[in-house]
Amino acid sequence: MINKKYDIYLDNAATTKPYPEVVALNDEINKKYFANPSSTHHLGLESSDLLNKAREAILKTLKLNKHKVVFTSSSTEALNLAIKGYAFKYQNRGKHLITSNIEHPAVLECFYQLRDYFGFKLTILEVDENGVISKEKVENAIKDDTILVSIMAVNNEIGSINPIKEIAEVVHKHPKCNLLVDTTQGIGKENFDYNNIDMFVISSHKIHGLKGSGALIYKSTLSFLPLISGGGQEDNLRSGTSSINNALTLAKALNLSISSLNNNHAHVKELYNHLYKELSKLDNIHINSPKEGSSYILNFSLLNKKAAVIVEGLSELGIYISSVSACHSKYEKSSYVVKAITNNDVYASNTLRVSFSNENTLEEIDIFIKELKALMENLK
Repeated sequence: MINKKYDIYLDNAATTKPYPEVVALNDEINKKYFANPSSTHHLGLESSDLLNKAREAILKTLKLNKHKVVFTSSSTEALNLAIKGYAFKYQNRGKHLITSNIEHPAVLECFYQLRDYFGFKLTILEVDENGVISKEKVENAIKDDTILVSIMAVNNEIGSINPIKEIAEVVHKHPKCNLLVDTTQGIGKENFDYNNIDMFVISSHKIHGLKGSGALIYKSTLSFLPLISGGGQEDNLRSGTSSINNALTLAKALNLSISSLNNNHAHVKELYNHLYKELSKLDNIHINSPKEGSSYILNFSLLNKKAAVIVEGLSELGIYISSVSACHSKYEKSSYVVKAITNNDVYASNTLRVSFSNENTLEEIDIFIKELKALMENLK
């Protein structure tokens, strides 16, 4: 293993380090509660009971009493079930769908598939220069045959925050229409009232849980056409053997994140403001993240250095950030999100993203700034 100069992780929007309590719980479950929750013997019933307790714990943490939980492998799977499962189930009510042009690929690709292969009509709303969709844009886009609006809470690349409460009020004026919110980057970090949201998703590894674990949370009045058929697990919405580990560790990570949300937010806000201030002093940098966005994500573009080279140079020092979203960075060299808010190809093709957690420190930010400056000065 290469001996790095530092060990500074600033790529928390891609994934987070698991809480020690989550790792310990996972180990305990592996040793004690390994039985299949669908088995009818004593150990299976015990596992099934724990699975239900995990659902109850999630709903209690989020202060929900009119929602249900289906466990998935990720927020990507949860979004696929929500979008396609809902659209197929309720297409007799209408086939018009609405989303925004900076949604995560897991959302956009679902809508493209429904439009291109299944005859649905799709309206893609354009965000403003801050990466935000207004309630007025949503209201103007809804038609008599609109059945689903999907708007993300916090953008994964630039950290813009949408007015979800106001958008929900607009959507709920239309009885045939429901609101899906991708809360992957917002839950446990920003304050939202989830009671107003018809459907939303969680990814465990974004909130210091384990990879391979997610959930779709939805109002109990809704139903979906299952995308995975089989033994009828997860209320017949996701067949396949349920994972007690994924369910309980997700519930644990969510509880820890929500209970410490305000303190963590205050700390991360200090880091964000400090980095924003220092980056603003540098020439040949354009900050893409809105100042009033999420404090957990700061995106900026380099004007005369290659972002990929800077990422590599920092990585060799042991400082870890990203360029473009981790979900599609291997395939796309340009950010459609930054292009949408700036209409500038140079900005969009040369982005860097710093994303924080409560474990980061001001000292780490100062080191990052120092080494970023040095690389920009020395690299040709």
